[in-house]
Amino acid sequence: MAITREQKEQLVSEYKEILSSNKAIILTHYQGLTVQQMEALRAQVRETGGEYQVVKNTLVKMAFDDVGLPQPQGSLDGPTAIGVTSEDLPALAKAIVDLSKEVDVFQVKSAIIEGEVYDSAEIVRLAELPPLPVLRAQLLGLVQTPARHIASALAGSMRQVVNVLNAYSEQEAAA
Repeated sequence: MAITREQKEQLVSEYKEILSSNKAIILTHYQGLTVQQMEALRAQVRETGGEYQVVKNTLVKMAFDDVGLPQPQGSLDGPTAIGVTSEDLPALAKAIVDLSKEVDVFQVKSAIIEGEVYDSAEIVRLAELPPLPVLRAQLLGLVQTPARHIASALAGSMRQVVNVLNAYSEQEAAA
């Protein structure tokens, strides 16, 4: 079924809105996924604060040009779906990469993150990062470690001084 010019223009404007309002776009080859797999992926992506949808290549190319984003070489050939987010990028990448590991026909093509093009290998590495709350906790632990060492060193020194004074006072009391 052919779509009208108005529908195409509406799709291009929707794509432009999606591309301009999100800081990360992951392009995938989705052909061969079952409806259940596609719906499960969409649900996972929604949980991360993103969205996942199938796009028309020629129309999304126009949207890329209109928004001023670079077009990843060869990524807009064949069936294409995009995952987008402006929130937790590692969680989006993890959801998409996990499915690509489970289902051979599903592949990550490339990504555009804040205007920079990344290949599929870089997205796989990004997906291996821990979630944002875990990263924050690790960073906080690193920041607190020196303070904890200083406090324990000072407490140890104070204990030694107290022990010496206590021993001296016991010696004086005995004499």
